[in-house]
Amino acid sequence: MYISAEGAKVQAQRLEFIANNLANVETPGFKRDVPTFQARFSEAIQQGHDYPGSKSGNDIGGGVKLVEVDTDFSNATLRQTNIKTDFAVHGEGFFQVRTPDGEMLLTRAGDFEIDSQGRLVTQTGRYQVLDEAGGGISLDATKPWTVQRGGVITQEGQNTPMGLQQPASLGDLVKVGNNAFRPLGPISTVPAEDRDIRQGFLEMSGVSSTSEMMTMIETSRAFEANTKLIQHQDSMLSNLLSRVLTA
Repeated sequence: MYISAEGAKVQAQRLEFIANNLANVETPGFKRDVPTFQARFSEAIQQGHDYPGSKSGNDIGGGVKLVEVDTDFSNATLRQTNIKTDFAVHGEGFFQVRTPDGEMLLTRAGDFEIDSQGRLVTQTGRYQVLDEAGGGISLDATKPWTVQRGGVITQEGQNTPMGLQQPASLGDLVKVGNNAFRPLGPISTVPAEDRDIRQGFLEMSGVSSTSEMMTMIETSRAFEANTKLIQHQDSMLSNLLSRVLTA
């Protein structure tokens, strides 16, 4: 019964991640969460009352448990929007943005806009987009400006390269919200020859709705199978107790 309960618990957790992925199927720059599960020892071994390989009644499987949640950083498709403040990274690298608290984050979501102060900010208006030197990018919306393929913004003869950073390892990134990441390790500027930032495009969500729906069906069936086993075990125990008490 407890093994089935653990199975139902992890399948319920998996459903939560799938639901969150599906909820962000249209969120630009979103990277899907991939939970990883692992077999666990029995509770007695977990508590240190027994040990693996003892060949006792405790030396059996204890079901499964959630180990960690990985992020799938695979590049998603680019959608042409023809909106001047939309940008997409084609290849490696992340846009550099700054929170109101001064924290630097990375994102692949390039649905930017120019606020009332002339700052290039994220769609929510909370994070300011940074240039290569780590300063905020400001533009005069009333005057023309252009963008070169490498993400260099030109206005009135002034060139401002957009900040494009790459962490030493993608495993060093921790998700903040839906499409921003906090680097836990060192980051470096993407070399000019490797920069490919496209204006008028957006990198869409990395979630495939068809694949996630199939996974949801599979997970739902596994959850139902575990709950049915719990009900079956509960019924057996009830019948056993009834027979013992009437004997």
